Amino acid sequence: MPAKSRTYQPQKTSAALVAQCEAVRDVVHQLTESDLERPTRLGSWRVRELVTHVSLALSQMRAVLDAAEVGGPPLPLADYAALAASMAEFVDAATTEHTAIGFAGPPKEVAAAFDEALDTVRAVLGRAAALEPDRRVTFLSGHPLHLTDYLVSRLVETVVHADDLADALGLDAFPHDREAVAAVTRMLADALAGQVPGGAVELRIPPYAVVQAVPGPKHTRGTPPNVVETDPLTWIRLATGRADWAAAVEAGEVSASGERSDLREYLPVLR
Repeated sequence: MPAKSRTYQPQKTSAALVAQCEAVRDVVHQLTESDLERPTRLGSWRVRELVTHVSLALSQMRAVLDAAEVGGPPLPLADYAALAASMAEFVDAATTEHTAIGFAGPPKEVAAAFDEALDTVRAVLGRAAALEPDRRVTFLSGHPLHLTDYLVSRLVETVVHADDLADALGLDAFPHDREAVAAVTRMLADALAGQVPGGAVELRIPPYAVVQAVPGPKHTRGTPPNVVETDPLTWIRLATGRADWAAAVEAGEVSASGERSDLREYLPVLR
């Protein structure tokens, strides 16, 4: 399936975003002072900076929707992944500054600040329901996105960073919202198909996504000669650089068959 052909339902996407944010909120409210100082797999960020970043990403939704609609062709959602890396330096600086302003205090204050961000999400999504799904919003240094696609990008932020939070806290499982994980899985699979177009490899991520990618002979009938299959969270970790391809294959978290099925040179699709 071409990445650009995927569409998302605004109401379902909005509900998934609220549910995923509330799942993160429940964990944030249980953090201790020592938890906030734990290192994460995101360079110099502690859990404190990680929570700050998620809060900032959610709080900015109000400004994005308040801005005047821009002209020009909207950025395909799959292309968002390719541009995200260009914002890394800005994101790190903004997170550091925001941490010092509103997230430097004790756990109760951090939780209260996160609650404010969640209140923003609820208010913004209430307004977004009255907007056209194809409305263009400004994001990523002026690149327009359709409103619904922008909401999916916020799902990516909350699902991926919730998994980062679980890793930092040593949690065996994080209470992700099912629809949120489904949307992020599909978006990142489409991003691979968009960045490495072709039909030589079939990527299967049951029960949410199947895409074809990688240049080469296109499969049309029967059993594909090159198949990669994995679970949603493993795919999300691979696609965002949180997991190593070879290690995932060795651990049995990824099944890869066929001479073209090694995807490591195409990963991650979002940094």
